[in-house]
Amino acid sequence: MIRIATIGTSVITDAFIGAASRTPGIEVAAVSSRDAAKARAYADRLGVAESFAGLDDLLADPRIDAVYVGSPNSAHGGQVAAAIEAGKHVLVEKPAVATAEEWDDLVERSRAAGVVLLEAMRTAYDPGIVALRERIATLGVLRRASFHYAKRSSRYDAVLAGETPNIFDPAMGGGALADLGVYGVHATVLLFGEPLGVSASSVPIATGADGAGLAVLEYPGLVVDVAYSKITSAVRPSEIQGEDATLLIDHLASPRRLTRIGLDGAESTWESDAAVDVLDGEVARFVELVEGGVAPDEDQARTSQTLRTLERIRRAAG
Repeated sequence: MIRIATIGTSVITDAFIGAASRTPGIEVAAVSSRDAAKARAYADRLGVAESFAGLDDLLADPRIDAVYVGSPNSAHGGQVAAAIEAGKHVLVEKPAVATAEEWDDLVERSRAAGVVLLEAMRTAYDPGIVALRERIATLGVLRRASFHYAKRSSRYDAVLAGETPNIFDPAMGGGALADLGVYGVHATVLLFGEPLGVSASSVPIATGADGAGLAVLEYPGLVVDVAYSKITSAVRPSEIQGEDATLLIDHLASPRRLTRIGLDGAESTWESDAAVDVLDGEVARFVELVEGGVAPDEDQARTSQTLRTLERIRRAAG
């Protein structure tokens, strides 16, 4: 049994604890926060036995095998490095760190320490992705794809009121690309590999972060646009266009309805009643890696490629 402790007390950590409770082989043994009272209250609310104030005691505890890093983006790198040095396996929330160079360095450190390092990117491990990849093969030569994830954040009202919540604070690694655009970029890398060309534009907001944006990712014979926003919401599906058919995707991060439309208009649909936005797949993969069934090389390389593409998008968007 893997005994894991969490870092961070946000909604995503709630979701992780829920997923871990449904996944064999792992147990959330403790939570942590910089404030002892907050950590204890959080542990009580989520039904976790132990709590820590800060990282030092957590990382020094031999009963803890692994950590889940769900803190603000800007804190990930230092916390991951400290956990690796302490000999803990690490599952770190997306985006893992700001740059591919930093990620590659952490990967090397994890290998030297003999621990697993995995980015918690649910898209890669969602059951809908398996169905999606199977149906792509029926579309003929792929020519266009349009991926988007746009959902107006409830925290945007705080921005409009003159505040700077973490999710919209550039100093904390916030912004629409890091929070939602990453799903489209990751899906593109997962399905088509690292792009050859990148162009982009973004919509800045009062905090200095990007509130929305669009990236165009180029491949030989294929063009993919990735749209994202935390200040507006989208209602249309994503899609992949081949020369023989088009595939509509209802929810990019958690596909639950895929509709293939042929050139003659004939439709065929795959549907799943599984819950959306669950983290069970990534937690199961983490358990598999820690238990030693497979190496994380492919997972880590995909994270590196995604981070490198995100960097190119930021540079292109200016």
